[in-house]
Amino acid sequence: MTNKPAVPTLDHPTFKRVKAAFPGEKFRGTEFRGQSTLVVEPGALHRVMTFLRDECGYNFLSDVVGIDYLNYPAEMPGRFAVAYILCNYDTDDRFFIKVFLDPSIPTDGIEEDPALYLDSVTDLWPGAEWPEREVFDMFGIRFRNHPDLRRILTWEAYPAHPLRKDYPLRGRGEREDYRIVDRTSS
Repeated sequence: MTNKPAVPTLDHPTFKRVKAAFPGEKFRGTEFRGQSTLVVEPGALHRVMTFLRDECGYNFLSDVVGIDYLNYPAEMPGRFAVAYILCNYDTDDRFFIKVFLDPSIPTDGIEEDPALYLDSVTDLWPGAEWPEREVFDMFGIRFRNHPDLRRILTWEAYPAHPLRKDYPLRGRGEREDYRIVDRTSS
């Protein structure tokens, strides 16, 4: 008996349902180690997520994460990606959604980039509020219609988005500006 490697078939039933529901949209799908990922265009994200919740039963948003593909060895459709992990508790199924974004201005500062916007999914899953704030704070990706989009891990005037790969490993001097508090100063 020989062990042949499994060939990804992209036969997850959700792929077929999404493709049938949105015939004019461009999608890409991948499977890796049994996990299915649907790559969605930014403009279609909210409609697809609504469909996945209402028609496919993905009733839980497990996480929202940001990814920076700067200097990634393979060609990617955009520098940044936002990945959504959905769960359907009725079928015990997981499904990943990924959206790629490409910046239109240099990313070494905190300037607001009109190309780094996505629609918020907090109206579909209220638990997306804090993960979307984390993605905004760390990567500078903003979410339209978010109820409270402000920094969550760094202070409001923080001068950058520290999980961007062009952010210096030692920072830009933020630590040197801290006021040292010792026993005599309290």
